[in-house]
Amino acid sequence: MRDLSKAVLRPFAAGLALATVALVAVHAEDAKKPDPALANQLNPNDKSAEPDEKLLAKDAAVKVEDGKYFDAAGSPTFHVTDNGKKVDWYAYSGYRRYHAECHVCHGPDGMGSTYAPALKDSLKTLSYEEFVGIVVGGKQDVNASTQKVMPAFGDNKNVTCYMDDLYVYLKARAAGAMGRVRPSEKEDKPEAARKQEKECLGG
Repeated sequence: MRDLSKAVLRPFAAGLALATVALVAVHAEDAKKPDPALANQLNPNDKSAEPDEKLLAKDAAVKVEDGKYFDAAGSPTFHVTDNGKKVDWYAYSGYRRYHAECHVCHGPDGMGSTYAPALKDSLKTLSYEEFVGIVVGGKQDVNASTQKVMPAFGDNKNVTCYMDDLYVYLKARAAGAMGRVRPSEKEDKPEAARKQEKECLGG
């Protein structure tokens, strides 16, 4: 039980820890400029990607650490290379995890359904901390005409152990860095991701 609590709380605690970094980085003068070496190389012919230039600039990677990319606010972000064909490991893993755990309600490729919102739109405004909080604790939107309930996934390791992966994938979809197709190429799985996965799943 103690191990489960750690696994459930780790992503949430990580989100809270990043909140401090995010608060410091919100001012334009404090934000880091994207590293030119980490520039995304999008596919201009992918009509399903719908690039959002403001989000692409805001979410651009400024650093990479152990195979994970981070934006100026210190949140995990995506990295696309090879003219849109190759994505970072976390975006690729997030694609797989999303279609294993989330697409039944939220639709294929984050496009939404009749009873759950399009997460590719939600991630245009949701911060990393807000995303983690909703996934772990759930959410209810109830009014006179509708009742939408997002269940809590805090005890589902197939979700909580891959929180960053899901966030990075949906963030890439929101910014239009990834289209509605399975990524054809991916970066190698970082050793840090292997270690975190093993620790979180209890293997």
